[in-house]
Amino acid sequence: MALDTKTPDVMTYDAPQKDLYEVGEMPPLGYVPKKMHAWAIRRERHGEPEQAMQLEVVDVPKLDSHEVLVLVMAAGVNYNGVWAGLGVPISPFDVHGAPFHIAGSDASGIVWAVGEKVTRWKVGDEVVIHCNQDDGDDEHCNGGDPMFSPSQRIWGYETPDGSFAQFTNVQAQQLMPRPKHLTWEEAACYTLTLATAYRMLFGHHPHELKPGQNVLVWGASGGLGSYAIQLINTAGANAIAVISDEEKRDFVMGLGAKGVINRRDFNCWGQLPEVNTPEYKEWFAEVRKFGKAIWEITGKGVNVDMVFEHPGESTFPVSTFVVKKGGMVVICAGTTGYNLTLDARYLWMHQKRVQGSHFANLMQASAANQLMIERRLDPCMSEVFAWADIPGAHTKMRKNEHKPGNMAVLVQAPRTGLRTFEDSIEASRTL
Repeated sequence: MALDTKTPDVMTYDAPQKDLYEVGEMPPLGYVPKKMHAWAIRRERHGEPEQAMQLEVVDVPKLDSHEVLVLVMAAGVNYNGVWAGLGVPISPFDVHGAPFHIAGSDASGIVWAVGEKVTRWKVGDEVVIHCNQDDGDDEHCNGGDPMFSPSQRIWGYETPDGSFAQFTNVQAQQLMPRPKHLTWEEAACYTLTLATAYRMLFGHHPHELKPGQNVLVWGASGGLGSYAIQLINTAGANAIAVISDEEKRDFVMGLGAKGVINRRDFNCWGQLPEVNTPEYKEWFAEVRKFGKAIWEITGKGVNVDMVFEHPGESTFPVSTFVVKKGGMVVICAGTTGYNLTLDARYLWMHQKRVQGSHFANLMQASAANQLMIERRLDPCMSEVFAWADIPGAHTKMRKNEHKPGNMAVLVQAPRTGLRTFEDSIEASRTL
């Protein structure tokens, strides 16, 4: 290994220059091969992950002036990959029109090449990637909120070049410093869910989370929920965790939940029954029972200030009932369905707020990332999968068979536990 005198503080080594490298094999720093291995989705293969995602050799993306090429060391697994493979609720090909789609909206890696107008990052920088892209040329991107920009899009879902490949092409504003105390896979698993949770809790004025408030967290043991609990604790507020399996109780309590409710103890899930019917009366009795379980944690008569929603169809009617007068239900997904129902009387009479939330802007993502850098948060990585197991990891998520926390997959990092570029080079020599 030798120091490159043209770019001080950047390590290089004497690897051969080739047009294609095996997965896990490290090219010379800054050398961009012509081809790369990728898990590609094509329109005619839409379906379950093992059908949709297939290994292909494709061209390494070309850079625009404000873009950065990143060598992907590890990537995160989230529902964007499941939805992209299924083509539901939309096909990514109807958005970007490319001939193939590489999923993956979370990654850690190394800056490998930069566009001519990129000044903030240099070759060799170790980074994590947040998934928001925009054109940067409208009012929302210049003084407003880039998440409201007409050009806003999610990398790896609404763009064709995600993280399940040896290289990925991103906008320079998507990069953030990698927490050096984390391994490549730990650094790859958290950005999407953490930044999404951060915006949900702190991004919708005047309902920013405040000390002492109570938040009901659905799916508390999952990727979103595990960060929600930690962020709520960091803010000095109280998380009421909802789980579906008693085996997850200790996990969420370990994260700092004030109390835990098992939703399987209640029968009020799914779409709202027709109001003022016998079915509604039965549903309402179960919801009140659920509300009393919340009071056992918060105190009698104390409803939650906020509901952290993402299951959607199965839980939304309950969410809008149990949140306090003037409180907010904030929702970022619909993993159980998109047809949301509620009793509107409790919405307008109690002046409750229903707020949609979608990922995060750079300022929010960066603030969340800083908490990780300062070791105030744990990445809650539960499982690591090999490159060959990427479709299987998505099937596990789709079937809700994954462990509590967040999943990661190795890409160029040839094994788990690596923390530095130099470690990865040495490990790749054994391939």
